[in-house]
Amino acid sequence: MKILFSFVAAFFALAVQAQSATSFARGADVSWCTEMEADGKKFYDANGEETELMTLMKQIGMNAIRLRVWVNPEKAYGPWCDKADVLVKTRRAHEQGLSLMIDFHYSDFFADPGRQDKPSAWASYSMDEVKQAVADHTRDILQALKDEGIEPEWVQVGNETRSGMIWESGRIDWNKSGSARYTNYVALSNAGYDAVHEVLPEAKVIVHIDKGSDDNTWFYREFKGAGGKFDMIGLSHYPESDWKNENTKIANNVKSLGQTFNVPVMIVETGYSASNETLAEQVMTDLFNKTKELTQCAGIFYWEPELYDWWKPSYYTKLGWNAYSKGAFTSQGRPGKALNAFQGDPSGITLTNSENEERMGNATVYDVLGRIHNGMMKNNTIYIFDGRKVLK
Repeated sequence: MKILFSFVAAFFALAVQAQSATSFARGADVSWCTEMEADGKKFYDANGEETELMTLMKQIGMNAIRLRVWVNPEKAYGPWCDKADVLVKTRRAHEQGLSLMIDFHYSDFFADPGRQDKPSAWASYSMDEVKQAVADHTRDILQALKDEGIEPEWVQVGNETRSGMIWESGRIDWNKSGSARYTNYVALSNAGYDAVHEVLPEAKVIVHIDKGSDDNTWFYREFKGAGGKFDMIGLSHYPESDWKNENTKIANNVKSLGQTFNVPVMIVETGYSASNETLAEQVMTDLFNKTKELTQCAGIFYWEPELYDWWKPSYYTKLGWNAYSKGAFTSQGRPGKALNAFQGDPSGITLTNSENEERMGNATVYDVLGRIHNGMMKNNTIYIFDGRKVLK
């Protein structure tokens, strides 16, 4: 095997400098991590060595982190997922070179299809004042990150907004038909969209809904028909017992939505029951196998995999809630089998986003570490091909 190591080293450095946007995000939402650490939870690698969580996520093959933002959670929930806490976590992710998604809930607590509670500080605001508050809050968080040299690649304007956002101001009015239902919701969502691009012109703005295995074409068609703006579609996907069929459905939906609206589609939340680690690995592996080669799919994020030993926020006890049941760490605080599916392809260095794929025939192809690589050359990857550079 003839490898010119000095040549490899030179192009390895070039690739790192020239690396562009994440071509396929393999990530996790780990927003609970600082709260868990404050409760004494620690994280460990496969050898049992205590490891900082962002470092551990990178070690197991992830390339991206998602973090939620609440407006003023401290009065009820505690000082978590507010501006200060998000800055702490983004710094840690940035130090590891991980791409970043910011998920604005525009609430003081979780926002989802069943609850989109208006922040307490905005309770008396008129519609115009809520729009201004959305824009100001969005700019404030993103500018604080940018001032530290951290520029998120993706930004969600709302979380699982199938029912609208910031109720009652932006609730979807189902008594109306078609795009007329969305007028107020679109006004608030677009206020966030425009604010994102004021601070981060290159960021992809995501409109995110739940039930990713359902055909959601109607939602985005009506939203867009009402003037709604988005650069990417985000879907939640939590398969259950019929997981093979549900994974097939979401893969079909990712492709269809991407083709219909000409935007990338990302599974921004997924997970599977922690009760059967081996089955969870099968479910996640199947999901990746069905989506990772789709040109429309921009990536997959596991939601709160770092949870283990049935930890839950103290606020959950006040609410009478149980612990989240889809964490993906073992009871020893180590990454579990479900996260094996999130390991990145170690061969090659990504230079640009590209959908081109080229078969290398029967020739021997080596990656930049000198390992034999069989199969596809994709995403404009540098390889050493029979001792020569291959750059497409």
